[in-house]
Amino acid sequence: MHLVYADEQGNVFDHPELFGIARSGNDLVELLEEELIPLPAGATLVGLPFTRPIGMDPVSGEMKLIPGAYQAVGALLPQGFTRFYVPGYSKTDKTQKFPLFGYTAVVWKDDGFYVAAGQSDDPEPWNPENCDRADLEIQVDRLLKTYPDNKLYKHLSHCALEYECLTASNTFLQRLEGAVPVSFSCNAGCYGCISEQPDDSGFVAPQTRLKFKPDVEEVVEIMLEHLTEPRSIISFGQGCEGEPSTQARTIIEAIKRVREKTSLGYININTNAGLSDHMRAITDAGLNLMRVSTISALDEHYNAYYKPRGYTLKNVEKSLKYATDKGVYTSINYLIFPGVTDREEEIEAMIGFARRTGLKLIQMRNLNIDPDAYLALIPPAQGEIYGMKTLLDIYRQELPDVVIGSYTHVPPLV
Repeated sequence: MHLVYADEQGNVFDHPELFGIARSGNDLVELLEEELIPLPAGATLVGLPFTRPIGMDPVSGEMKLIPGAYQAVGALLPQGFTRFYVPGYSKTDKTQKFPLFGYTAVVWKDDGFYVAAGQSDDPEPWNPENCDRADLEIQVDRLLKTYPDNKLYKHLSHCALEYECLTASNTFLQRLEGAVPVSFSCNAGCYGCISEQPDDSGFVAPQTRLKFKPDVEEVVEIMLEHLTEPRSIISFGQGCEGEPSTQARTIIEAIKRVREKTSLGYININTNAGLSDHMRAITDAGLNLMRVSTISALDEHYNAYYKPRGYTLKNVEKSLKYATDKGVYTSINYLIFPGVTDREEEIEAMIGFARRTGLKLIQMRNLNIDPDAYLALIPPAQGEIYGMKTLLDIYRQELPDVVIGSYTHVPPLV
């Protein structure tokens, strides 16, 4: 399990003597064989800027910095995989923050790269290697010509071709879960928002937020184009927009118009669910799936990250329970971080939250954040830290009726 590191030109090396290490919260930890899997297809190795790599002497156990102009390396995992640890590193400039990605510890073992992670879902549907870029360009061109006045298709074409967003790409390839963003505003100020950051945050948002209010007809056109199969999904609430429920009127009218023309497929919303009244109205309009983003079921932790404006975690819980009671297949987009999500108090709170709301699915999603900045933001641990691998085992045992996965699923066939 040898240390992996890179030079300034991006060349990757494995150290002949030192072992790779990882981080759980602020603690450097030694990796175990059962916590490693081969680097998945579609994963990417990246250098961590402003860092120096740290390895462990396997004989003495001593931690050693690698001299020279080298940097630590992490892996960015595709959907379907849950990371157990972030990479071990030492920052050379603590004022600098990493780009907003979910970094996973990686080592060299048995003539191949291995990552500290486990498979939590079927990775094939969301494997970026399965997206045919040539076919995507053809389909983008076709739909832009079919709907020349649809501003949303033009916006999504940029997301698909420039950002290589798989959900936007699906919209043009008319497969799996497609995207229909509607909101340029938000009722939260998420610390790790990927579409909008204040000038003094130190982060660079990797995506550009939607800058206009779509017409209902533009939304309906995209929904009808995508909902052509019984198990197709079209989703409000994308990384390139704010909170979709702030545009509840547009969503409600679009759902009603679409359902007048077709009963095929599933209509989903990815939301913070803080606007309880809006969420009830959207649910009643004919919503099928609801995925609620959360980072914790503890108020202090939740508020530190989301910075909610005019709502609380109680509103989120209320929205979820209402939707579940109305027959919506509910899930959470659980933003996880090793050394935090696997804290004793976090696990206990989330189990209670899942039981009270009747959740059907927990989507384990690797949080895109600079580890040091995040750990400085949230409350310190109060109890034992169990480890991410153990956390998954606990959830499967304590929540037997809840699916543990990685992305949005349609309800299982009965």
